[in-house]
Amino acid sequence: MPTSPSSPEPREGQPAATTDHLAWRQHIPALASAAAGIRQASDAWDAVSDSFCDLDGWPIDEKGYADGKVKRDAEAWKHVEVFLAHGPEVLTGVRAATSGADYIGGPISEDLRRLRGIDAVLERAGQLRHEWDQVIALMEGSMPGSQEIYETRALEIRNSEGWHYADELSFHGSALARAADHLANRTDPVQPSRAEQVHVALARSTPGNREVPPASPPAPSASNPPTPRRSR
Repeated sequence: MPTSPSSPEPREGQPAATTDHLAWRQHIPALASAAAGIRQASDAWDAVSDSFCDLDGWPIDEKGYADGKVKRDAEAWKHVEVFLAHGPEVLTGVRAATSGADYIGGPISEDLRRLRGIDAVLERAGQLRHEWDQVIALMEGSMPGSQEIYETRALEIRNSEGWHYADELSFHGSALARAADHLANRTDPVQPSRAEQVHVALARSTPGNREVPPASPPAPSASNPPTPRRSR
Protein backbone atom coordinates (compact mmCIF):
# COMPACT_ATOMS: atom_id res chain seq x y z
CA MET A 1 0.00 0.00 0.00
CA PRO A 2 1.62 3.33 -0.98
CA THR A 3 2.42 5.75 1.79
CA SER A 4 1.72 9.46 1.83
CA PRO A 5 4.78 11.62 1.06
CA SER A 6 4.23 13.41 4.37
CA SER A 7 4.11 10.17 6.35
CA PRO A 8 7.36 9.08 8.01
CA GLU A 9 8.82 5.89 6.61
CA PRO A 10 8.96 3.10 9.19
CA ARG A 11 12.44 1.79 9.87
CA GLU A 12 13.39 -1.59 8.50
CA GLY A 13 12.31 -4.34 10.85
CA GLN A 14 10.22 -1.92 12.93
CA PRO A 15 6.41 -2.35 13.04
CA ALA A 16 4.60 0.59 11.46
CA ALA A 17 2.35 0.96 14.52
CA THR A 18 5.27 1.87 16.74
CA THR A 19 6.15 4.92 14.65
CA ASP A 20 2.98 6.76 15.71
CA HIS A 21 2.57 5.48 19.28
CA LEU A 22 2.49 9.11 20.45
CA ALA A 23 -0.04 10.26 17.84
CA TRP A 24 -2.61 10.73 20.61
CA ARG A 25 -0.81 13.89 21.65
CA GLN A 26 -2.08 15.81 18.62
CA HIS A 27 -5.68 15.48 19.90
CA ILE A 28 -5.04 17.08 23.30
CA PRO A 29 -5.86 20.67 22.21
CA ALA A 30 -9.17 19.50 20.72
CA LEU A 31 -10.17 17.80 23.98
CA ALA A 32 -9.17 20.82 26.06
CA SER A 33 -11.19 23.07 23.77
CA ALA A 34 -14.18 20.70 23.91
CA ALA A 35 -14.18 20.62 27.71
CA ALA A 36 -13.99 24.41 27.80
CA GLY A 37 -16.78 24.65 25.22
CA ILE A 38 -19.13 22.57 27.37
CA ARG A 39 -18.44 24.79 30.37
CA GLN A 40 -19.04 27.91 28.28
CA ALA A 41 -22.38 26.55 27.04
CA SER A 42 -23.39 25.76 30.61
CA ASP A 43 -22.27 29.14 31.97
CA ALA A 44 -24.01 31.02 29.17
CA TRP A 45 -27.29 29.30 29.99
CA ASP A 46 -26.90 29.77 33.75
CA ALA A 47 -26.37 33.50 33.17
CA VAL A 48 -29.80 33.94 31.55
CA SER A 49 -31.95 31.07 32.81
CA ASP A 50 -33.22 32.96 35.84
CA SER A 51 -34.65 35.65 33.58
CA PHE A 52 -37.18 33.12 32.28
CA CYS A 53 -38.32 32.10 35.77
CA ASP A 54 -40.15 33.56 38.75
CA LEU A 55 -38.68 33.95 42.22
CA ASP A 56 -39.45 30.33 43.02
CA GLY A 57 -37.57 29.09 39.95
CA TRP A 58 -40.62 28.15 37.87
CA PRO A 59 -40.53 29.19 34.18
CA ILE A 60 -42.77 32.11 33.33
CA ASP A 61 -41.58 32.25 29.73
CA GLU A 62 -41.80 28.57 28.87
CA LYS A 63 -40.88 29.01 25.20
CA GLY A 64 -37.84 31.14 25.97
CA TYR A 65 -36.79 28.70 28.68
CA ALA A 66 -37.19 25.68 26.41
CA ASP A 67 -35.40 27.35 23.50
CA GLY A 68 -32.50 28.29 25.78
CA LYS A 69 -32.03 24.71 26.94
CA VAL A 70 -32.23 23.43 23.36
CA LYS A 71 -29.46 25.83 22.39
CA ARG A 72 -27.31 24.83 25.36
CA ASP A 73 -27.76 21.11 24.73
CA ALA A 74 -27.00 21.42 21.01
CA GLU A 75 -23.83 23.39 21.66
CA ALA A 76 -22.68 20.95 24.32
CA TRP A 77 -23.33 17.89 22.15
CA LYS A 78 -20.98 19.21 19.45
CA HIS A 79 -18.20 18.99 22.02
CA VAL A 80 -19.32 15.53 23.15
CA GLU A 81 -18.74 14.40 19.56
CA VAL A 82 -15.14 15.62 19.84
CA PHE A 83 -14.64 13.46 22.93
CA LEU A 84 -16.18 10.46 21.20
CA ALA A 85 -13.81 10.95 18.26
CA HIS A 86 -10.56 11.48 20.18
CA GLY A 87 -11.13 10.72 23.85
CA PRO A 88 -10.52 6.93 23.82
CA GLU A 89 -7.23 7.28 21.95
CA VAL A 90 -5.94 9.99 24.29
CA LEU A 91 -7.10 8.02 27.33
CA THR A 92 -5.18 4.96 26.14
CA GLY A 93 -2.08 7.06 25.58
CA VAL A 94 -2.33 8.66 29.01
CA ARG A 95 -2.65 5.33 30.77
CA ALA A 96 0.30 3.92 28.85
CA ALA A 97 2.50 6.90 29.78
CA THR A 98 1.47 7.05 33.43
CA SER A 99 3.56 5.52 36.18
CA GLY A 100 2.39 4.31 39.57
CA ALA A 101 4.06 7.30 41.20
CA ASP A 102 1.82 9.65 39.20
CA TYR A 103 -1.24 8.26 40.98
CA ILE A 104 0.31 8.58 44.43
CA GLY A 105 1.40 12.19 44.19
CA GLY A 106 2.52 14.91 41.83
CA PRO A 107 0.86 17.52 39.63
CA ILE A 108 -1.59 15.15 37.90
CA SER A 109 -2.49 12.74 40.70
CA GLU A 110 -5.88 14.39 41.28
CA ASP A 111 -6.65 14.50 37.55
CA LEU A 112 -5.80 10.82 37.19
CA ARG A 113 -8.25 9.97 39.98
CA ARG A 114 -10.93 11.92 38.13
CA LEU A 115 -10.52 9.67 35.11
CA ARG A 116 -11.94 6.63 36.85
CA GLY A 117 -15.44 7.23 35.54
CA ILE A 118 -14.66 8.55 32.07
CA ASP A 119 -14.79 5.14 30.37
CA ALA A 120 -18.44 4.69 31.32
CA VAL A 121 -19.32 8.26 30.27
CA LEU A 122 -17.77 7.82 26.83
CA GLU A 123 -19.36 4.41 26.37
CA ARG A 124 -22.86 5.57 27.27
CA ALA A 125 -22.58 8.72 25.18
CA GLY A 126 -21.51 6.56 22.26
CA GLN A 127 -24.49 4.27 22.79
CA LEU A 128 -26.83 7.25 22.87
CA ARG A 129 -25.44 8.54 19.59
CA HIS A 130 -25.76 5.11 17.98
CA GLU A 131 -29.37 4.69 19.11
CA TRP A 132 -30.46 8.05 17.73
CA ASP A 133 -28.51 7.54 14.51
CA GLN A 134 -30.61 4.42 14.02
CA VAL A 135 -33.84 6.33 14.72
CA ILE A 136 -32.96 9.02 12.19
CA ALA A 137 -31.97 6.38 9.62
CA LEU A 138 -35.40 4.79 9.98
CA MET A 139 -37.02 8.15 9.30
CA GLU A 140 -35.36 8.55 5.91
CA GLY A 141 -37.92 8.11 3.19
CA SER A 142 -40.66 7.05 5.61
CA MET A 143 -42.20 10.48 6.21
CA PRO A 144 -42.06 12.58 3.06
CA GLY A 145 -42.75 16.23 3.64
CA SER A 146 -42.25 16.08 7.40
CA GLN A 147 -38.96 14.20 7.70
CA GLU A 148 -36.93 17.32 8.43
CA ILE A 149 -39.25 18.34 11.26
CA TYR A 150 -39.05 14.92 12.89
CA GLU A 151 -35.29 14.72 12.45
CA THR A 152 -34.88 18.11 14.11
CA ARG A 153 -37.02 16.97 17.02
CA ALA A 154 -35.08 13.70 17.27
CA LEU A 155 -31.80 15.57 17.49
CA GLU A 156 -33.20 17.85 20.17
CA ILE A 157 -34.18 14.81 22.25
CA ARG A 158 -30.75 13.24 21.73
CA ASN A 159 -29.01 16.44 22.76
CA SER A 160 -31.24 16.77 25.81
CA GLU A 161 -30.48 13.22 26.92
CA GLY A 162 -26.82 13.80 26.14
CA TRP A 163 -26.54 16.86 28.37
CA HIS A 164 -25.84 14.63 31.36
CA TYR A 165 -22.82 13.13 29.59
CA ALA A 166 -21.69 16.55 28.41
CA ASP A 167 -21.78 17.81 31.98
CA GLU A 168 -19.74 14.80 33.11
CA LEU A 169 -17.19 15.34 30.36
CA SER A 170 -16.69 18.96 31.34
CA PHE A 171 -15.32 17.50 34.59
CA HIS A 172 -13.67 14.22 33.52
CA GLY A 173 -12.67 15.53 30.10
CA SER A 174 -10.83 18.56 31.40
CA ALA A 175 -8.91 16.27 33.77
CA LEU A 176 -8.00 14.05 30.83
CA ALA A 177 -6.75 17.00 28.80
CA ARG A 178 -4.62 18.33 31.67
CA ALA A 179 -3.10 14.94 32.45
CA ALA A 180 -2.43 14.28 28.77
CA ASP A 181 -0.76 17.65 28.32
CA HIS A 182 1.52 17.05 31.29
CA LEU A 183 2.49 13.55 30.15
CA ALA A 184 2.99 14.60 26.54
CA ASN A 185 5.42 17.31 27.57
CA ARG A 186 7.53 14.88 29.53
CA THR A 187 7.27 11.83 27.26
CA ASP A 188 10.26 12.61 25.05
CA PRO A 189 12.75 13.37 27.85
CA VAL A 190 11.69 10.27 29.79
CA GLN A 191 12.69 7.82 27.09
CA PRO A 192 16.47 8.46 27.17
CA SER A 193 16.36 8.27 30.97
CA ARG A 194 14.82 4.80 30.85
CA ALA A 195 17.34 3.70 28.24
CA GLU A 196 20.13 4.93 30.46
CA GLN A 197 18.73 2.95 33.37
CA VAL A 198 18.72 -0.20 31.25
CA HIS A 199 22.30 0.48 30.19
CA VAL A 200 23.41 0.87 33.79
CA ALA A 201 21.57 -2.28 34.83
CA LEU A 202 23.24 -4.27 32.05
CA ALA A 203 26.64 -2.90 32.99
CA ARG A 204 26.14 -3.96 36.57
CA SER A 205 25.18 -7.46 35.48
CA THR A 206 28.43 -7.97 33.48
CA PRO A 207 30.55 -10.71 35.15
CA GLY A 208 33.68 -8.56 35.14
CA ASN A 209 31.90 -5.82 37.13
CA ARG A 210 30.55 -8.06 39.83
CA GLU A 211 32.22 -8.08 43.21
CA VAL A 212 33.38 -11.59 44.02
CA PRO A 213 32.20 -12.53 47.51
CA PRO A 214 34.81 -13.98 49.84
CA ALA A 215 35.00 -17.74 49.73
CA SER A 216 33.31 -19.42 52.64
CA PRO A 217 35.26 -22.06 54.55
CA PRO A 218 34.56 -25.62 53.40
CA ALA A 219 31.93 -27.45 55.37
CA PRO A 220 33.20 -30.41 57.39
CA SER A 221 32.58 -33.79 55.86
CA ALA A 222 29.52 -35.47 57.27
CA SER A 223 31.12 -38.95 56.97
CA ASN A 224 34.05 -38.16 59.33
CA PRO A 225 32.75 -35.94 62.09
CA PRO A 226 35.42 -34.49 64.42
CA THR A 227 35.96 -36.24 67.76
CA PRO A 228 34.33 -34.18 70.47
CA ARG A 229 36.65 -32.85 73.17
CA ARG A 230 35.96 -33.34 76.80
CA SER A 231 35.39 -30.21 78.72
CA ARG A 232 37.39 -29.73 81.86
